Amino acid sequence: MSVFDDIRARARHIWFTMFGALILAYFSYHMFQGNHGIISLMVLKEKVLLAENILSETKETHSLLQEKVSLMNSGNLDLDILDERTRLMLNYGHSNDAVILYSSK
Repeated sequence: MSVFDDIRARARHIWFTMFGALILAYFSYHMFQGNHGIISLMVLKEKVLLAENILSETKETHSLLQEKVSLMNSGNLDLDILDERTRLMLNYGHSNDAVILYSSK
């Protein structure tokens, strides 16, 4: 019986070691995988960088359009800009304007 008691005593120590190793493996796996893992964090950072680039391009476009709108403001009306936009949007022109057509080829 002493052999069985010896095996049982050693099995208790191995059981705690194996349980600890399994717990460590579980948390290590989920640290990298899953919705909140390190790999997901890297993908999310790339998406944030892409969104910031789109935001900066949109802000630049917005500032250019805002500058054009400020030139057409009634308090600061630039007649050249107004004339250019009128011709472009309404397809108007003067009777003495020369129209040159060119091929895109």
